[in-house]
Formats: sequence, C-alpha cells, structure tokens
Amino acid sequence: MNSPVIIAIDGPAGSGKSTLARALANALGLTTLDTGGSYRAVAAGVLASGLDPADADAVGDFAESVVIDKDRGSVINGVDYEPELRTESVNRAVSLVAANSRVRAVLVGWQRSWANSHHGGVVEGRDIGTVVFPDATIKIYLTADLDERARRRSDEGSVSIKRRDKIDSTRAASPLVAAEDAWVIDTTDRSVAQIVQLVCDRLATFGVEAGND
Repeated sequence: MNSPVIIAIDGPAGSGKSTLARALANALGLTTLDTGGSYRAVAAGVLASGLDPADADAVGDFAESVVIDKDRGSVINGVDYEPELRTESVNRAVSLVAANSRVRAVLVGWQRSWANSHHGGVVEGRDIGTVVFPDATIKIYLTADLDERARRRSDEGSVSIKRRDKIDSTRAASPLVAAEDAWVIDTTDRSVAQIVQLVCDRLATFGVEAGND
C-alpha cells in the first residue's frame, strides 16, 4: 500500500498491547511506538525536576517546554529516561501526568509526527484509535481479566492496576475507552501467535500483507 498503514492498539495496563504491537510490527515489517513510554518519560522528567505530578499547571508548563527526540519518546531534553520508566515512583505518577490535557496535547502532536516520519506503524496506548489516529487502518482494543493482567504486571500488582484503570477511564482528557469501530479482543486465554494471525487475516482484506513495509 502507498498510504501509511496505522495499526492502533488500545487497552488497559497488562492487556498485552506492547507484546502484540511488537509481534505485529515484526510480521508486517512496520515500526512500533509505545505511547505509554513517552508519558512515563514525561512523568520521570517531572519527578526529576522536583515537580508535584498533581500540580497540573507546573506539569503542563514542563511538558510544553521540553524537546522530545524525534524517534524515541523516552529521550527528553537529551536525557534518556528508559531505565526509570517502570520504577514504582513513575508507576504512581504516570496516570496523574497522563491525565493532564496539556501533556496529552504535546504528546499527541509528537505521536502524529512520529507516525508521519515513519510512514505509519503499530501504535499502542490508551487513546490511539479514539484521539490520536481516528482514521487508523485498523483499531484494536485489547482486554483481559484483572488477575491475568496482574500476573503479567507482577512488578505492579492488582491494586496499582485497578487504581490506574479508574484514573485512565474517568479522566476528562482522552479517557480510556474503546473506539466505536474498534475490534475488541480478549487476550486472557489467547496466545500472541493466535492474535497476530487473526489481525493479519483481517488486515489482508485491506491489502496489508505480512512482510509489507
């Protein structure tokens, strides 16, 4: 296909977004973007700057002042926050930072720029199909039961995941919700290979074949 292929993957923490995104990108010859990582990087930068993640104005000012690497969302103002993205402090801060409408505006702009420079890709997050790429080639919304999600995120636990679910789904700015035309897939008892095959079969009807770039 000549037009950019955008595969939008949304869903709550531990539903399998990152795993599926990497597998699909590999099968289709596309690049993958974990948008959650960029929000975590901003949260890490907020903490490193001594700001309170709950201070919406200060966090908004911070987000609007930073320079994000054109390819890697974990690199902010030349600092790579990748090693800190899964720390407990960032786990606690990220939902508050991601709920900030000014932060979201900055990162949505960066995400669209990333996709443009990569001529599409597999993009995963929580508002990809509803806000960032409402015209995506295909929209997928992943779910899984809480126990399974907590098992996958053993470093975080079910209490933290439930807290993030509530914040993400009730925030005013781009809440976590399945797009009306999203394909909802429960990953609880499905293997990655099974889901990849399902998605590739459906993409083939749009003229997107495995191995395309």
